[in-house]
Amino acid sequence: MMKKRSISASKASLVLFLCQVISALDVPLDSKLLEELSQPPTITQQSPKDYIVDPRENIVIQCEAKGKPPPSFSWTRNGTHFDIDKDAQVTMKPNSGTLVINIMNGGKAEVYEGVYQCTARNERGAAISNNIVIRSSRSPLWTKEKLEPNHVQEGDSLVLHCRPPVGLPPPIIFWMDNAFQRLPQSERVSQGLNGDLYFSNVQPEDTREDYICYARFNHTQTIQQKQPISVKVFSMDSLNDTIAANLSDTDIYGAKPVTEKQPILLTPTGSTSTKVELRGNVLLLECIAAGLPTPVIRWIKEGGELPANRTFFENFKKTLKIIDVSEADSGNYKCVARNILGSVHHVISVTVKAAPYWITAPRNLVLSPGEDGTLICRANGNPKPNISWLANGVPIAIAPEDPSRKVDGDTIIFSHVQERSSAVYQCNASNEYGYLLANAFVNVLAEPPRILTPANKLYQVIADSPALLDCAYFGSPKPEVEWFKGVKGSILRGNEYIFHDNGTLEIPVAQKDSTGTYTCVARNELGKIQNEVQLEVKDPTMIIKQPEYKVIQRYGQVSFECIIKHDSTLLPTVMWLKDNDELPDDERFLVGKDNLTIMNVTDKDDGTYTCIVNTTLDSVSASAVLTVVARPNPPFDLELTGQLERSVELSWIPGDENNSPITNFVIEYEDGLHEPGVWHYQTEVPGTQTTVQLKLSPYVNYSFRVIAVNEIGRSQPSEPSEQYLTKSANPDENPSNVQGIGSEPDNLVITWESLKGFQSNGPGLQYKVSWRQKDVDDEWTSVIVANVSKYIVSGTPTFVPYEIKVQALNDLGYAPEPSEVIGHSGEDLPMVAPGNVQVHVINSTLAKVHWDPVPLKTVRGHLQGYKVYYWKVQNLSRRSRRHVEKKILTFRGNKTFGMLPGLEPYSSYKLNVRVVNGKGEGPASPDKVFKTPEGVPSSPSFLKITNPTLDSLTLEWGSPTHPNGVLTSYILKFQPINNTHELGPLVEIRIPANESSLILKNLNYSTRYKFYFNAQTSVGSGSQITEEAVTIMDEAMASRQVDIATQGWFIGLMCAVALLILILLIVCFIRRNKGGKYPVKEKEDAHADPEIQPMKEDDGTFGEYSDAEDHKPLKKGSRTPSDRTVKKEDSDDSLVDYGEGVNGQFNEDGSFIGQYSGKKEKEPAEGNESSEAPSPVNAMNSFV
Repeated sequence: MMKKRSISASKASLVLFLCQVISALDVPLDSKLLEELSQPPTITQQSPKDYIVDPRENIVIQCEAKGKPPPSFSWTRNGTHFDIDKDAQVTMKPNSGTLVINIMNGGKAEVYEGVYQCTARNERGAAISNNIVIRSSRSPLWTKEKLEPNHVQEGDSLVLHCRPPVGLPPPIIFWMDNAFQRLPQSERVSQGLNGDLYFSNVQPEDTREDYICYARFNHTQTIQQKQPISVKVFSMDSLNDTIAANLSDTDIYGAKPVTEKQPILLTPTGSTSTKVELRGNVLLLECIAAGLPTPVIRWIKEGGELPANRTFFENFKKTLKIIDVSEADSGNYKCVARNILGSVHHVISVTVKAAPYWITAPRNLVLSPGEDGTLICRANGNPKPNISWLANGVPIAIAPEDPSRKVDGDTIIFSHVQERSSAVYQCNASNEYGYLLANAFVNVLAEPPRILTPANKLYQVIADSPALLDCAYFGSPKPEVEWFKGVKGSILRGNEYIFHDNGTLEIPVAQKDSTGTYTCVARNELGKIQNEVQLEVKDPTMIIKQPEYKVIQRYGQVSFECIIKHDSTLLPTVMWLKDNDELPDDERFLVGKDNLTIMNVTDKDDGTYTCIVNTTLDSVSASAVLTVVARPNPPFDLELTGQLERSVELSWIPGDENNSPITNFVIEYEDGLHEPGVWHYQTEVPGTQTTVQLKLSPYVNYSFRVIAVNEIGRSQPSEPSEQYLTKSANPDENPSNVQGIGSEPDNLVITWESLKGFQSNGPGLQYKVSWRQKDVDDEWTSVIVANVSKYIVSGTPTFVPYEIKVQALNDLGYAPEPSEVIGHSGEDLPMVAPGNVQVHVINSTLAKVHWDPVPLKTVRGHLQGYKVYYWKVQNLSRRSRRHVEKKILTFRGNKTFGMLPGLEPYSSYKLNVRVVNGKGEGPASPDKVFKTPEGVPSSPSFLKITNPTLDSLTLEWGSPTHPNGVLTSYILKFQPINNTHELGPLVEIRIPANESSLILKNLNYSTRYKFYFNAQTSVGSGSQITEEAVTIMDEAMASRQVDIATQGWFIGLMCAVALLILILLIVCFIRRNKGGKYPVKEKEDAHADPEIQPMKEDDGTFGEYSDAEDHKPLKKGSRTPSDRTVKKEDSDDSLVDYGEGVNGQFNEDGSFIGQYSGKKEKEPAEGNESSEAPSPVNAMNSFV
């Protein structure tokens, strides 16, 4: 009991020790650091354990290692030292342990077969490679053998053996013919895993003489061929023919069918077998059976399921393949071969063994003097592997002793190590199926702290995200790391920071105020070092307008928006994806700055579109679905069921609705008997219904089709259903729209709409037409006519009522009794004109006419109304006759009055009235004369202003085109206009009607006047015409202005102003080219200088200047043509509609050669816009 207790205590202390072991140092993968630190050797590259070489090429056995100082290399062969210096064919690569054995210059690969192992050694230890087994590839020839032809009866099984030569590695087997074509394989004929060709049953077509087995040796790139095998298949028919020919009796053997056979297994044999496979390999199980018909193979695992995702069936299910097998795949696998005659089965007991595999491979240890550590080597396998340790390639039992080292099974424990404890340890785990070898060094170092993170490294993060500031360090013993913010900041502590063991400082939620300089300090007992890094916190990237769900019709256009906001110091890139993949390479997809546009959308464009915005620091995305809708696809599979005489049930399968639900189905029919090729509407049903009961008519050869409808439109029609011919019957209905209307005064034309073909209900469709005079005791007159739509009754009185009916009949009988309609015989022209015609003149353009109605008996037809003919006889003001143009007004029904609009004032008219029926017009009433009173005249035809002087203007005008009465006078109004376009006092003059000109005197010199001119009758004033003109300038003032312009001081001033403007224009031009705006330009845009006018491109004159405020009293004006006439259309001006503008200048003699224009501001000017004479003073004013 005491012994057991002591053992338990020992184990407990070991566990406690392992828990207290200081974790080993991690050496960062820093190239500069690794170059400076001493390190035991580490094998970095070696050849595979089982190395098959090509005997025709040089043998290269790899062995690469690293260490500080660089290691030296040595080799063993078959367990003894391999002295490469003594073999001229063997060399070692410089600075490497890789061996090159020269075979191409006389060496033989077989001589160098064996087990090789490489050792890499420096002052801190030795690492060894795996045992590398070198074998030369072999591709031997087939042994010669005599192959007998195979004679087989049809239906029997056959195995053609390949038996390839044993090669290294094993060859790949395949069967071909003389033409190097692979032989076809099937469930009946297939190749087994051993290379043999199996026939479950032979057929006559299997007869051939060139069944050839080929073996391909990949290492040597050679193919070996077996001798061709001949197969002759005899059928029962050919055997009977042979016997009959020999015995001359064809009745001895009758034709017999091939005998069917139960399944039997060709491979494997027996009812059970075993199979051992290693963990991680591919398990292949095979069952090939003979039988007729060809058996079908099925696989099951007894007491379990075949592993999902790792099970595959090959060779027409004759081979079961399970990849990456494990111990759980052990068990019994049954194959069952079955045909119609029975079945046979075979059970394969599978055991999965395992070569050693790692659970925990030993890892390198970097320790400081005085520290503790462990090497752990744990492996598993089946059977369980044996663990053994080596130190520097020597079994640890005979290796030099180290007091800091203790071996405990699969663990080596180190305590209080010193620099001399550095070594490379090997762990070997082996069982009967293989071994594992791992090198792990113990490197004892004493190093002051080093910081590997570059100084002043810049870190950039997005606000509200973690910031990780690196302080990669190394030292032995392991240094302690502290962080400070700022050069002289205090040490960082608290929950807002996370300090990682590798020295990294984590700020879980970085804010804008986290930006700054951070300092990390690393120290151990051998020294201290610090480093600064910079942190910048950026604004996050956001999608402020995301793409939205879109529904678009096929062939339409759609756009997705993706508008972003980002930190100004980051450069974003926008990428679009479709269904998490790249956009199709299609020119229909147009990617803009902040959108994606798809042109001519198709069904394939349906999907999810994602906008991804990436910066160097963050990435955001937003998605939207595009649904492409279209008209539905047509229904299909139409079927007729439940056929009855007057009904049938139609069913169908809907087509694809194309993302828009089907709302209803439209059913159409074709009558192949009466209207082939013409489709008619039958009915429609909701989109959820796929069957319908249809009502049918007799004697119709029906075909039906269905059209699907959704919100986008109608589908194409479905394919027609089968035809269904209904039986004949009496007509169900009579013709519609029966009418009786005479075409002549003595006939009655009876018309109707014929029944459609399907309405006839049977062959021999005819019509019984009956008529009799209404309100007369008379018998019906009837006649049966063919399938027409009109019958004419002759010899009737003029326009009398008739009772009419039309009845349908066919070969089976009459339709129901028809209803009666009233018709009339033919009309004749009315006999009497309206009487007592009276006219009442309402005003100068409107009159009212009255008449008495005519007796209905004299109308001799349907009264349609009255027509009034009227025309102008003469214009009373001109006493001149013009071409008579009669106008007609029609008044429907029994109306006895009407209005005559659009009459001309002061004119003489005539009119008459006639009654109208369906035949035409009756006689006219006697002409009635009436006159219209005077009205106001139109505007004068023109107004000219000529001969301007200092104080007078001459006015000439034309009389109104339409005086509309006797002119009594003309009214002239005028008023001056100053330079600011303000109007002066208005003067009015009345002028006799017989005048056509007037000289206005006592006007102001160099003054613009506006004139308003119109004519008058006794009724009132007509519309006015406007014009403007300017009196000429005082010659003395003009002379004084010229004198000023010739003064030297004035010329100098003008030059200075011009130079100043030139400099200003140059500066403005330069600034505008740089993309900026300038105050002068803004002022010019806001309010242009009225004196500096742009040139027109067409005639070289100045463009028109307009000012909104200057137009307040004058909103509308007129433009005077070049001949100084004012057209009537432009004469409707008033003070309120006045518009500004100047079109005037002076000749050398001072005469006025232009006029002021009153057009609206948007119309082009026709000359110099200045209202003043050109002079230096005016020029100076314009600049100032």
